[in-house]
Amino acid sequence: MPLPATVTDALARQDAARFCEAILPAVSRTFALGIKVLPGDLGQAVLDAYLLCRIADTVEDAPGILPDVKAALFDDFLASFSDASALARFTDGVQHLTGDLAHLTLTRNTALVLEHFGRLPQRTQEVVRHWVTEMSVGMRKFVLLYPDGIRIQTVDEYKEYCYYVAGTVGYMLTDLWHEHSPSIGAKRYAILRERCRAFAEALQTVNILKDVAVDAEKENSVYIPEELLEAHGSSQSRILAPELLSSNRAALAQLIQLAWHDLEEARTYLLDIPRRAVSIRLFCILPLLLAYATLRDLVQSSAMLQPGGSVKISRREVKSLLLTGAMLAMSNSGVRWLVSRVRRRSFELAFA
Repeated sequence: MPLPATVTDALARQDAARFCEAILPAVSRTFALGIKVLPGDLGQAVLDAYLLCRIADTVEDAPGILPDVKAALFDDFLASFSDASALARFTDGVQHLTGDLAHLTLTRNTALVLEHFGRLPQRTQEVVRHWVTEMSVGMRKFVLLYPDGIRIQTVDEYKEYCYYVAGTVGYMLTDLWHEHSPSIGAKRYAILRERCRAFAEALQTVNILKDVAVDAEKENSVYIPEELLEAHGSSQSRILAPELLSSNRAALAQLIQLAWHDLEEARTYLLDIPRRAVSIRLFCILPLLLAYATLRDLVQSSAMLQPGGSVKISRREVKSLLLTGAMLAMSNSGVRWLVSRVRRRSFELAFA
């Protein structure tokens, strides 16, 4: 797809703020909806943090790049926060990456993201930089560990990987809530930190489960642990084999249970956010509802284990969840009811 005119206009003007705002919906519609509701410096911090994480993810997923080259890119990316020469090397190095145009455009214009990021309060910058560094160091580790494409071997390794690519985001967001929301003081912050990792990792596991075929075919990555596949008479090299569909489906059971567990923790995380923190609740509720709906359908599907397949809920349900989630986000009983309803069957409003 061509880039939106808002992106090309921002690039022509070299307008950092306009570029960050315009590129976001091109790389993630769901997060674009959520970030819009966050005010002031908090909204900018989450916007810039998400884009920086997406840049790291683009480097990790880039096909046809030698692992040591990716490792060097990660090093330069992290040094770019304070070193102009490292930023120049990174910008030059990512020109040759291939993949989705929007993600490549974002990554090739890291300088604009960092310019925008540099306008944030110093303490906010430190929070974001800490967790982006933690994520990138983990990605770098796995890129070097699996030079021919990531192949997770054990459930423990799967959990470690999810911590680096998602759990870090849960901690970062919660640190930002504490930094910018007066209603999230030290006591509430401590409570939220107990479940923030599960909140983010639940979303990650659902994404991994729904996109098994996409990851294997387009990114040459298999995140379903080899030990689970072997226990059911299969292997990562045969994860899309039609004759092993039932075996491969059975191998997902433990990760599905992990996802359900983490989603329940994620629901509690949302309910623990003070109702006065309206924008934060609104930010968190949509991805949580979408994850519940996707996992519900995924339990009944094998599409994700077939070439070209994936599990997606209907656009009508997405719109229905967006509208209803926004209406009920401030009510704990309303959130509980909606989550319970979404778990059981498709949620589609007549007028959506």
